[in-house]
Amino acid sequence: MNFALQNTLELVLVIGLGLLLQKKIAKQDLKGVKTIILSVALPAVIFVALLKIKLESSLLIFPLLALAFNLILFLATKYVLAPSLPKNEGPKKRTLMMLMPSLAPGLSCFPFIVVYLGDDSLALAALADVGNKIFVLILLYMLAMHWYHLRSLKTIKTSSKSKLRDLGLALLREPINMVIIVGLVLLALGLNLESLPVFLQHTIGELKMIMAPLILLFIGMAVRIKSGEFGIIVSLLARRAGITFLVSAAFVFLFPTLSPALLLLLVVFPQSACSFWPFAHMSAISTLEDTDAQKKPTFDIDFAVNVLACSLPFSTVMVIGIFSFDQLFIDPIVLLAFGALFIGGSFMPNLILRLKGDEQSEPSGNYSTYVGLNAQSQSSEDK
Repeated sequence: MNFALQNTLELVLVIGLGLLLQKKIAKQDLKGVKTIILSVALPAVIFVALLKIKLESSLLIFPLLALAFNLILFLATKYVLAPSLPKNEGPKKRTLMMLMPSLAPGLSCFPFIVVYLGDDSLALAALADVGNKIFVLILLYMLAMHWYHLRSLKTIKTSSKSKLRDLGLALLREPINMVIIVGLVLLALGLNLESLPVFLQHTIGELKMIMAPLILLFIGMAVRIKSGEFGIIVSLLARRAGITFLVSAAFVFLFPTLSPALLLLLVVFPQSACSFWPFAHMSAISTLEDTDAQKKPTFDIDFAVNVLACSLPFSTVMVIGIFSFDQLFIDPIVLLAFGALFIGGSFMPNLILRLKGDEQSEPSGNYSTYVGLNAQSQSSEDK
């Protein structure tokens, strides 16, 4: 049996076990599992991977590429994704502009990179995630505060600086970031994993082993997609994936001499799910609006939850599919074709609805609830 196909079947089987456990695991209990993954298992994997690479100045290209991708996808969201929503849906559009350019490789990409590409590629992906985190944790927070201050009935001038400082401290205290910093410091000092005490090596190795099965079970247990906005969200995620394929094709054209593993990394890393951090920023803004009697919310929190719920399983399927046919997805022509296919396919539901008649008529299927929500919010402002 093909190696990639065998790995895929193994991963799908573990995810299936997670699906079977859904009825036995309460939704709030998943927070504990997620904490173990992001605070213990994944940092151990990244730490081991980092200490296996040689620190070179050329590695700075990876976080810069990730940050460039975030910015490109942000512009694409503003001019391609958000305009798909009705003009009166300002909160939903701003929500999309926060979520769609963000990446959460820790839950949706890193586990599969380890299985298919190994620790060396994971280390490079972890370095790339530094650029993504700068965008997600700092730039998107500043954007959210900017929108809030523009629309707030009572501008709180001191909150922005204090919250940005607190956010910086939270960034430094995050286990994954601490591990990356410690790993880079050890590499700069010329140390590696073998330089550590044997008991510490074994402990980190044992923690590393629990990551892959634990996160696959988590994906299976966490998939609880709500109906209603499902259709429009999936079409937007498909369009995001299509744009991502086009950007990856451009990167592959620019760096044709890279190894197959690095080319795959350029393809799968941008296909990561939407990050939870923009949701945290939007929730903080929502709390501020409650205190200053803001009647017209900046963001649509319920819509954000639905996008996150759909994004993780969608990205998981995309990443597994890419790795299962790895030789196919390192061809830039194939990437361009898939990008055009996903973007074109994402517009099909809207095209079908327009062919049926007036845009204001109620469509059938998954879009009915979505259009009903639009009708209830005709008075909401666009910006």
